[in-house]
Amino acid sequence: MKRIGGLRKRWLANTLSIIFALGVVCALVITAAFAMYYYADLESDLRFRAKTTASLFADYINESNSEFYDSCMSYTQGFDGAAEKVQLQIIDIQGYIAASSASNWVNLPPETPEIPRAMNNRTLEVYLGEDPITGARIMAVSAPLVFEDEVVGALRYVTPTRQVDRRIIFVGLICFAVLAVVLAVVAVSSDFFIRTIMRQVREITDTARRIANGTYGVQIQTRYADEIGQLAETINELSGKISQNERMQAEFISQLSHELRTPLTAINGWTETLLADQSMDADTRQGIKIISGEAKRLTEMVVDLLDFTRMQDGRMTLNVEQADILSEFEETVFMYGSRLAQDGIDLQYIETESDIPEISCDPKRLRQVFLNILDNAAKHGGAGKRIEAAITYEDEQVVVRIRDFGPGIPEDEIPLVKKKFYKGNSSARGTGIGLAVCDEIVQMHDGTLTLENAQGGGTLVTVRIPATQ
Repeated sequence: MKRIGGLRKRWLANTLSIIFALGVVCALVITAAFAMYYYADLESDLRFRAKTTASLFADYINESNSEFYDSCMSYTQGFDGAAEKVQLQIIDIQGYIAASSASNWVNLPPETPEIPRAMNNRTLEVYLGEDPITGARIMAVSAPLVFEDEVVGALRYVTPTRQVDRRIIFVGLICFAVLAVVLAVVAVSSDFFIRTIMRQVREITDTARRIANGTYGVQIQTRYADEIGQLAETINELSGKISQNERMQAEFISQLSHELRTPLTAINGWTETLLADQSMDADTRQGIKIISGEAKRLTEMVVDLLDFTRMQDGRMTLNVEQADILSEFEETVFMYGSRLAQDGIDLQYIETESDIPEISCDPKRLRQVFLNILDNAAKHGGAGKRIEAAITYEDEQVVVRIRDFGPGIPEDEIPLVKKKFYKGNSSARGTGIGLAVCDEIVQMHDGTLTLENAQGGGTLVTVRIPATQ
């Protein structure tokens, strides 16, 4: 699943990008509308001037051709459009400026396309673009000069569009400034809104994670009766039901375990009594040994179940004392080694050369951890017929390593093996709570229990207990 900077960033990026795109389109449309308005107004003014002046020449100057042309040039030279930045030009039939209200342009060819069109079509023609003479942007309107039904030239009104362009740019800047303000307001308001949403989502996520990790019964404080509030209420209801079911399950396991201990104690006692009879035949003795072994296995399972219920209820405690952890570990290994030897499994103890100090711990609980790990190594890795056990002192920690040479653990199951009731694909007998209890005991000693696949095959279990607590 692709994650893009979190929900808050995605929300802001998507919202602002849409508003920015719409804002840019609106700004461009508004600017274009103002540009059309300004240019249309300017063109209308120049057209009116050109049409009026051309009509004036045609209607009121009834002289000869040369006198008509001279009158037009005299009118042009006397024209004062400086205040409006409008220039009047008389263009001769060859396309050169014969007279201009700005005298420095005389005898220059404007070379804009509206002049020949006006003289050829006898219509008003408009040009908007770059002036070939100055290179500046201009608008020009040309009208034909007609004397006795003959085109003798053209009159041309020209004005720079710099002022109009500045107005258009100003309108565009105003539009984009408004867009920037809108984006800022939307960003701040959206960020405030999404932060309030994300705060509730984080609370729900944290609570759901705690429930997934086994903290049942925890509740989320709901502030609003909206969709998120309904989600929180649903999770609260789920958490409460899971907590209730867990309590019922723990109570059932605890009661069952206590009920099983009494008959198991009687079975163990009577099997020991029967095995003490030397007159028993071999087949009967073998059967009694099987009964004794299975009864002891059931007793160990009952102990695990009782520890599990104590762990679930928070009633598991430690009887801490100064203990020789090295001696406890060696006794456990040697005692269990003789049992494994009967199954053809060689338990090798690798002696350490480092001095291991006494530590503050619960020796019975740690012995339970060692036995459980060795039992798991025998059940799940017994096919390798060899188990190695070692204890060392490293970085002010007592480190116990137990390795089997079996098939190992599938990589996808390694993070799950310490979870309660998890057995994976293993066909070995067991309840699936032994490692969960061991992990809890080690954590109560401020230590860590890790499992990994060893190089060359098999599983390596490492227990680290701080020497200074």
